[in-house]
Amino acid sequence: MYLKNGKYLNKDGKWVQNPGILIKDGKIAKIGADFDEDIIDCTGKLIFPGFVEAHCHTGLDEQDIGAIGQGYNESGDPIEADCRGIDGINPFETGVNDALMGGVTTMNTGPGSANVIGGTFCCMKTYGTCVDEMVIKRDSAMKIAFGENPMRFYGGFQKKSPYTRMKIAALLRNYIYKAIEYKNDKDHKFDLGLEAFQKVINKEIPLKAHCHRADDIATAIRIAKEFDLNLTLDHVTEGHKIVDLIKDSGYSCIVGPSFGGRSKVELKDKSYETAGILANAGVKVAIMTDSTVIPLQNLPMCAMLAYQNGMKKEDAYKAITINAAEIIGVEDRVGSIEVDKDADFAIFNSDFMEKADARCVMTIVDGVIRYSEEI
Repeated sequence: MYLKNGKYLNKDGKWVQNPGILIKDGKIAKIGADFDEDIIDCTGKLIFPGFVEAHCHTGLDEQDIGAIGQGYNESGDPIEADCRGIDGINPFETGVNDALMGGVTTMNTGPGSANVIGGTFCCMKTYGTCVDEMVIKRDSAMKIAFGENPMRFYGGFQKKSPYTRMKIAALLRNYIYKAIEYKNDKDHKFDLGLEAFQKVINKEIPLKAHCHRADDIATAIRIAKEFDLNLTLDHVTEGHKIVDLIKDSGYSCIVGPSFGGRSKVELKDKSYETAGILANAGVKVAIMTDSTVIPLQNLPMCAMLAYQNGMKKEDAYKAITINAAEIIGVEDRVGSIEVDKDADFAIFNSDFMEKADARCVMTIVDGVIRYSEEI
């Protein structure tokens, strides 16, 4: 397959006249020459790398079947480190296929935020029939949560600890100590949760911290620094209040979902400006839908809203492409149009940052057209 003409978005978020992109065996084989291949003429079109969703629950939150489909929170106990997102993903869930209509080709999906420790996320493609064949990174992060959600699920609904933010931090800290002891004690009794948490202790994957309020963001940073762990700050609703703290921490942010109502107290200061304020300060930022909060195909819209509210256009593009890929640790395969990377593309009729009627007319995953309008 050969994508000819049009423009493509480079790694820096800049537009480049497309000299031709050759696709072979699901990879980008060459950029910059003419080939006698099956040609897709992209004249007048914009070629994006397939968009990367850094935080969602698609495939675990099955939107069509009601409460029985809400399989993203195992809320029996505040600590559920043994749960793995990959074991709960239904690749036939409609949200997975819907993603293709918006050019989203990679998603990082996993447990919700009911638990202090919820289990591992999984990074995968948005086309396929078996998760094991779609997966890019089987365990991409360990989900943790601060604030209202664990307090509501346990202190509110189940009338048991944690009732307070203090206890959330204590439970997390205590489990980290247990995981360190487990690592150091060669005669330990096998424990699936502590075994899974070793990837965090060994800095193979980050803690993925659900944190909206500024004080919860600070607590996540404090604990990660205390144990020298990798961390991503997810949601970061009040991140604009503590920009210097976040910047100085060196941790990256996955911001959103900024579109929609304020469904709880933690969201009262939600703003479209947060992503841009953080990025303009030098923080690496990705933008999320938190699907199914915002349907996954609307990830480009979320980037557009950030751009319209102060984020530089290049940063908004990168927030759903290369930045998102780097933050979740899959930049060697996706997130930019470069030789030897996966041949994932979102081809648009115009720039969604500028035109309300812009739409994705073709989505290519691993070198195969998986969604198409007339091009």
